[in-house]
Amino acid sequence: MRSAGGGGTNRWYNYFMQNEPEEHARLRILITDDDPAGRMLLTRMLEDDYEVEQCADGFELVQMLEGSGPALVVLDYQMPDLNGAEVCELIRTSRDPEVAQSPIILLTAHSNSQHEIECLRAGADDFVTKPVNLAVLRARIETHLRLHMLRNQLRAQNIELEKWRGRHEEDLEAARLTQQAILPGPLPPVAGWSFGAQYHPLMQVGGDMYDWAQRSDGTLLVWMSDATGHGASAALLTTLSKLLFRHAVAERAGAAALMDYVEREFQAVFKGHSFMTAGCLVLSPGVGRVTFCGAGQPPLLVARRDGRVEALRSAQPPLGLNVVGASIEEVCELEPGDAILLYTDGLYEMQNAAGERMGHEGLAGLLTPAGSEDAEAWLLRIIEKATAYAESVSFPDDIAAFAVIYKG
Repeated sequence: MRSAGGGGTNRWYNYFMQNEPEEHARLRILITDDDPAGRMLLTRMLEDDYEVEQCADGFELVQMLEGSGPALVVLDYQMPDLNGAEVCELIRTSRDPEVAQSPIILLTAHSNSQHEIECLRAGADDFVTKPVNLAVLRARIETHLRLHMLRNQLRAQNIELEKWRGRHEEDLEAARLTQQAILPGPLPPVAGWSFGAQYHPLMQVGGDMYDWAQRSDGTLLVWMSDATGHGASAALLTTLSKLLFRHAVAERAGAAALMDYVEREFQAVFKGHSFMTAGCLVLSPGVGRVTFCGAGQPPLLVARRDGRVEALRSAQPPLGLNVVGASIEEVCELEPGDAILLYTDGLYEMQNAAGERMGHEGLAGLLTPAGSEDAEAWLLRIIEKATAYAESVSFPDDIAAFAVIYKG
């Protein structure tokens, strides 16, 4: 009665998914009973609809399962050597996952709950009391075959999902290496200034970007942008902003002119379907003056040496909203010891244990005079305070931060 071909999951799948009734008859059922008459009776009850095979004890059953592929097991509880519960345990401990996960229906003349618990704990999927009602047995078989097929489908989907996740992780790692490669190197020395920068993506790649460029006269231009979203798509947007910034630096002197150029080119590409915040700083050697231009960028914070903290707010909305030619520069005069913080919103969006968001004002409250510190140490101290606020070492968003201290 044995049919040829067909392995594991495909045979369960074909049983339910093929249209022709003849295909349904090919699924295997193993009848296990030490009573030949009982085996024959069950075989005759089921052989019109299934491929039925017989075995006399649990050891023979396990050998047949491991040698011939998946099957549903109809197993008598009361047998010599190994009873039905012990055979269930033997099947469930098989090294072959197809064998270990075989659907098992126990036939038992006992009806007390303790016996039922013993069977289920041993690994049985269900049980039918004797004398066997054919309609009940058929219903239990159909139910457990369907459940087993669905479990196999889920297992196959999980395998595919794990493969996809592996490929996704490889892609993200490649993107991480690419993004790390385009992050700027050490800042060039500029007379009278100290600089510090930190970059912390939420995942392998981030939607924040910073960059700087130095003109031949020593003027330093600093760029920072933050695209909507996270991951590779956001990283591509900010990578574009870096390229546009670099292209604009050579031809445009002021922060507002540079911002207008990036806005125009960004709008030409995305036609208003994507946007990002951006900020630009311009400073010169030996001069305590910083020019700031922001497009949806969080307020530029100025920590004065006397303890006051001031904020310069962005004068235009984020890039990509079709506001071209409207950039406005803000000029900030600094005294020796004054410090500036340019940052993305991840630095102030964290929450404490009570669910209170830090916000701009909370971040401003963390700024103290830089004193004799260099900009990198001052910036790290701010990030440590922000982390302590949330009682966590993780941030809810990408973070890019740039610190400037005027030394005079």
